[in-house]
Amino acid sequence: QVQLVESGGGLVQAGGSLRLSCAASGSSFSINAIGWYRQTPGKQRELVAVIGSEGSTNYADSVKGRFTISGDNAKNTAYLQMNSLKPEDTAVYYCNARAVYDFVEMDYWGEGTLVTVSS
Repeated sequence: QVQLVESGGGLVQAGGSLRLSCAASGSSFSINAIGWYRQTPGKQRELVAVIGSEGSTNYADSVKGRFTISGDNAKNTAYLQMNSLKPEDTAVYYCNARAVYDFVEMDYWGEGTLVTVSS
């Protein structure tokens, strides 16, 4: 199995910055892609940003130019640098990894970290 642990959420004023981290652990696994999703009450979980194992990235239109996703393959850790935060960025942010474990590709999720942006 693959375990994901997120950190870095919190309360920040509009215009501020936060950096989220997602550390993957387990044995005998490889990550094909890792990313961040977010969810607010009553809404579906939405993709924020994703990075592939080869380094390609994809962002939601709402965060382009403000958020940057990066990865450290040696540490099996992904980061989401969030700048120019807006109140509408307030959400629970979930780390997702598409990983191969025991020859089976699956999606794994972290427990989420709350990001609150005050106006």
